[in-house]
Amino acid sequence: MTTEETTADDGSRTAATPADIPSKVSAQAATGSDQERPDLAEVAELAAQLRVDSIRASTSAGSGHPTSSLSAADLLAVLVTRHLRYDWDQPATPTNDHLVYSKGHASPLVYSVLKATGQVSDEELVGGYRRFGQRLQGHPTPILPWVDVATGSLGQGLPDGVGIALAGKNLEKLPYRVWVLCGDSEMAEGSVWEALDKASYYHLDNLIVIVDVNRLGQRGPTELGWDVDSYAHRAQAFGARTLTIDGHDLDAVDAALSTAESDRDGRPTVILARTVKGKGVPEVEDSPDWHGKPLPEELAEKAVAELGGPRQILVRSLRPPEAPRQETPAPGAALQLPHYRHGEEVATRKAYGAALTALGQADPRVVALDAEVSNSSGAGAFAEALPDRFFEMFIAEQQLIAAATGIAVRGYKPFASTFAAFLTRAYDFIRMGAITGADLRIVGSHAGVEIGADGPSQMALEDLAMMRAVLGSTVLYPSDAVSTGALVAQMADLEGISYLRTTRGGYPVVYDSDEDFPIGGSKILRSNGKDEVTLVGAGVTLHESLKAADLLAEEGIEARVIDCYSVKPIDAATLVDAVGQTGGRIVVAEDHHPEGGLGEAVVAALVRSGVADLSVRHLAVRELPGSGTTAELLGWAGISASDIARAARELAR
Repeated sequence: MTTEETTADDGSRTAATPADIPSKVSAQAATGSDQERPDLAEVAELAAQLRVDSIRASTSAGSGHPTSSLSAADLLAVLVTRHLRYDWDQPATPTNDHLVYSKGHASPLVYSVLKATGQVSDEELVGGYRRFGQRLQGHPTPILPWVDVATGSLGQGLPDGVGIALAGKNLEKLPYRVWVLCGDSEMAEGSVWEALDKASYYHLDNLIVIVDVNRLGQRGPTELGWDVDSYAHRAQAFGARTLTIDGHDLDAVDAALSTAESDRDGRPTVILARTVKGKGVPEVEDSPDWHGKPLPEELAEKAVAELGGPRQILVRSLRPPEAPRQETPAPGAALQLPHYRHGEEVATRKAYGAALTALGQADPRVVALDAEVSNSSGAGAFAEALPDRFFEMFIAEQQLIAAATGIAVRGYKPFASTFAAFLTRAYDFIRMGAITGADLRIVGSHAGVEIGADGPSQMALEDLAMMRAVLGSTVLYPSDAVSTGALVAQMADLEGISYLRTTRGGYPVVYDSDEDFPIGGSKILRSNGKDEVTLVGAGVTLHESLKAADLLAEEGIEARVIDCYSVKPIDAATLVDAVGQTGGRIVVAEDHHPEGGLGEAVVAALVRSGVADLSVRHLAVRELPGSGTTAELLGWAGISASDIARAARELAR
């Protein structure tokens, strides 16, 4: 029986009867579509086809997750034919609904839906699934135009869906809905509850979550099994409306989807569908031994026959609504970055906020998100100036990156900021953002021992390494306010994942306001043609390197100083020329652990360029820091001006 769970004023829950749930007619009225929908008998045939094709594809490939697909086949059959408003031939239609497969391992079902909607041939489905060089990969990615975000790392599809829903409701102001299919195993991920919390906070009643509660995970029962009441209690506690149904009762599924799309009360909806893993194949139904295993050929043939054999049913979804008339956004003002005076002490985190605000005023597609540190990261300036394009994610760094991903999917330019140390929590979301192909601009402030007394829990000392490791990423580390502003402006048009590292303390401006800072470049700040050693720094260590050069000059040792503001891509040509001019002698100082940061980037660039005669001193934070002043900690770590000068002196001798 289909029930809708509601919460009374006293906190108790009541269950609505099927008569209380809108009928097929009211569902049509709710969507505003007069398009005829297939009856549920036809939908049942489609569900059988989806099961058959999920089995055929995975058995042919010799791998995959057919049982996880079989449990959700009824849910998607009803959704795609009777509720989803989507033009499959025009996936870029602005008012198309969005269907996010958070349960990405059920890819046989995803691709079977694409076959049923005419986007994938039977030959590609059976012969191309999970094959080398083919687009029907083991988990769905946006190589397929009907897929918004890459999934498969569980607990990510729903947070990404929140970002898409935020864009639809708050930025685009379009009537599309965001449907997210989740598995019950991933409901153990904290990111799912971060997502529901933020969906409730932002009143995302355009977000509908369908949870396939099939009881079994990879190695056995899930934490809650079929206890849908506990799932409902938890979702309600995070502000969601819940509906509980039998996920194989097509009438119940249809009624629940109708209720979810028609009753827009400012809350996201979570539909908890009790299902059976492997449904339709008695030999594997509700068995803990079949997760991620294709059916052997003999069993597959038997199952396909019992399900009625292969079919070639083609279906269409409902027409998306017409886009409301919208005024063309007024073009922004010409970009006017702040000007700074030579020697003026400005924290690069503050310069980031000022530059981002100027960028947002010039480009209406620029959006800012922060994790409740905007008064420290600098993003607070943007929030004050452009509140309609600022989203507070509070202390939820995974949702911060996921929301930015969803917003980027819709064509905006999100900048997501927090303390650099806490981006480690969100690293899987950053990694998956790269697989999605999202253009994300991430800013980490308060990096390194430079922050001072807060201690090691707040000191990002691994952020450069993790961001450099992201495929196709850009990693930037400016040393002053001018370079920060110039790099922020360029980040707006960068593809892929870009990362800007900023510092807490104020440091002197060393560049003229009209200086250019090309991505992949560097700046030589000291050189007189008689250089004996090269000093390379970025951020705080650039200023320490300049002081070291002054100390060395007093001793008659000339040093070339390079500001390596672009850590990835790195300016190999300038580095090669420098070591060539200084006899291979180079000191690299960084406020970061030695692994994976600036030093290794510099040495790798030189080695790749064929430089063999090198004498390198790599100064980095090699032990666990504690509290102290900036000067004390730089000295303790061995990356202060005197330490850099000492290393250079040893090389010069």
